[in-house]
Amino acid sequence: MSSSVLSCTLPLPANYRMTDILSFHGRDALAVSESVAANQMRKGILWHGSTACLTLRLLPLRAEIELSIDHTQTSLEVDELSALAVRMLGLNQPIDVFEESVGQHPQLGVLINNQSGLRVPVAPTAFEALSWAITGQQISVAAAISIRRKFIQLVGLQHFSGLYCYPDARHVSCMSASGLRQAGFSKSKAQTLLTVSQMAVSGGLELNNTQKEPPIEQIRQQLLKIHGIGPWTVNYALLRGYGWLDGSLHGDAAVRRGLQVLLNHVEEMGENQVRQWLENFAPWRALVAAHLWELVSRGG
Repeated sequence: MSSSVLSCTLPLPANYRMTDILSFHGRDALAVSESVAANQMRKGILWHGSTACLTLRLLPLRAEIELSIDHTQTSLEVDELSALAVRMLGLNQPIDVFEESVGQHPQLGVLINNQSGLRVPVAPTAFEALSWAITGQQISVAAAISIRRKFIQLVGLQHFSGLYCYPDARHVSCMSASGLRQAGFSKSKAQTLLTVSQMAVSGGLELNNTQKEPPIEQIRQQLLKIHGIGPWTVNYALLRGYGWLDGSLHGDAAVRRGLQVLLNHVEEMGENQVRQWLENFAPWRALVAAHLWELVSRGG
């Protein structure tokens, strides 16, 4: 099979936390679609419709990016590859501004200073982020990872390297609800996934990742009108799909647990309590949530 390779290099800040990126992409221990080892990750993606393997190698002060595409007739734009890597690595997230603005907060400040440099890993496409958010609704992370793996294998878009590529909206829109249920989706989630896929293909849902300033509010309103999608799904998908750092994730169980630990509350915190507390940190509410996730993951 003919193939093409694109490559580029990006500078990394001195405090870049490579483990955050590697841990996110290493969620599936079976490594069906992503493979993480040492300081690099490999991920199967679709590049203008062709199966491809993206490699991100994280070194001190720089990232080396390589894309191996199975077919040569696809677009070969290095600038597009660079922009993709910037988004995925969170290099366009103004965390210095955030850390300066909250560094003196009596409760959050200590946590932020201890976790300085934290960025939110972003999926290659907004569709991947949205479909992952739908998959993870009201179930454990382990269960969501299992369904995601079966879903990727069911679609069957495999790169020459052996990694399976995450399907795009076009491929998913051609599936049936019964087919999706074979992967473990509930009836309602299967229908929601088909709806967003078909809307994305028809243009009824704007999920373009190439815009420097995507119409976040427009996308929010479009998503909230879809049956089976609520505020958590929308805000999580916009965080993982676009790096939008102001979605309120007060409905997230790990965020509530993290805030309970941070504030030293004996009782569990309700969604309204967490929502009101997060409101103090707009336009950084989702980034604050990411710090609370990290606190919980470290056993805080």
